[in-house]
Amino acid sequence: MNSPHALEALKASIERMPDPAGRSEAAALEAELATVHGVRHAIAVSSGTAALHTAMIACGIGPGDEVLLPAATVIMTVAAVTATGAHPVFVDTAANGRGMDLADAAAKTTERTRAIVPVHLAGRTDGLLELAAYAQSAHLRVVEDACQAQGSRTHGRTAGTVGSIGCFSLKDGKVISCGEGGYLITDDDELAARAAAYRTHWLTPAPHAPAGSRLGMNYRLAEPLAALARYDLTGLNRALSRRREQSRLLYELVGEIPGLAAVSPEPGDAPNGYSALWRIDLDSPRDLATRLAEAGVTNSVGTYRLRAAHQHPACEYLHPAPCPRAAHAVDRMLAVTLQPQTTDTELQHLAETIRREAVTWAQSR
Repeated sequence: MNSPHALEALKASIERMPDPAGRSEAAALEAELATVHGVRHAIAVSSGTAALHTAMIACGIGPGDEVLLPAATVIMTVAAVTATGAHPVFVDTAANGRGMDLADAAAKTTERTRAIVPVHLAGRTDGLLELAAYAQSAHLRVVEDACQAQGSRTHGRTAGTVGSIGCFSLKDGKVISCGEGGYLITDDDELAARAAAYRTHWLTPAPHAPAGSRLGMNYRLAEPLAALARYDLTGLNRALSRRREQSRLLYELVGEIPGLAAVSPEPGDAPNGYSALWRIDLDSPRDLATRLAEAGVTNSVGTYRLRAAHQHPACEYLHPAPCPRAAHAVDRMLAVTLQPQTTDTELQHLAETIRREAVTWAQSR
C-alpha cells in the first residue's frame, strides 16, 4: 500500500473533493468489487462491522427477531446483530471442531429466527454449503461474515456469494485494504437498494421505502479511502497468491511438533491464507497462545484475546446457553495472522519461535 502509485491515487481523490463533475471513487470501487466477485451489486461502507449491520437492516432484521451466530466468532459480529435490536443466539461448534453444529442450530431455530450468520474465521469456510442448505429449508436469510475471507473459495464458490449477502472488511491487514472500510455484496436488487439507502441516511429510495421515508446511518466510505481500496484491489490475485504461499511456507517451516496439529482445509475448500491455523493439544493452550504473542507471534487468542462469544464479558447480559465445543475449539486455536509485508526470513523466525515455545511448553508440563 505504501507506494508512489497509491499516494498518487490518494492525492488525486483529495484534490477532487468535492467533485463538481460528480465522479465518485466509492461508486467506481463498487463497480469493480461487483465485477471481481461476479455479483450484481457491491455497496461500500465505512467498516466491516458497518457492512454486517447494514446487511441485517437490509434483510429487515430488528427488535423481536433472533439471529443464529456461531459461538466461535469475534465480538464485532455480535455487536452488528445487537445494533439492530435483534437477539443473537449462539450455536455450538460441530463435533468435528469445524463450522456450526446444524443440529444445535435447528434446535435453537424458533418462529422469531430470521437469519443465520456463518463467520469465516481465519479465512475458513467450513461447512458453509451444508449450512446454506439448512437455512434454505428453514426459510432463513444467510448473511456471511466474510471479513477475513476475501478470495476464499468453497467447492468453486467464492466466500460471500453463497448467502443472501456477503460482508467484508477493508481494514489494514486484510487481503485488500484501505486502512479502514468495508463492503457488502449481493445479487438481490432489493437488498442492495435497502443497503445503499441505509448507509447514507436513506437519501436514496428502496422498494416500498421512498427516499427520506426511513432513518439511516452515515456509513459511507470516505472518497480517499475508496481510492486506496481501488488501488489495492488491482493487486488482489497477487495478494492472494502471496498469502497462500506464506501459509504454505510457514506450515512447512514449523513441521511436525507433538501437541500442535496443522488444521488442513476441508475437501473442496481453498482458504485465502489470511491466517495459518493449528490446533493446540497441550495443557493450558490459551496461556501458550499468550506466550507466543509475547514472543512476537501475532495470533487470535494470544494477541487479540479471542474467546467464544458466549463466554465474552460483554455478552453476559444476553444470558447465552453454554456452547462447550465452541469454547474448546477457540481456546485451542492458534491462528497466526500473516501480513503481506512479512518476508520469508521473518516467516523463518516465526516458525523457529513457534517450534521453540511449543516444545518448551510441552516439556515443562
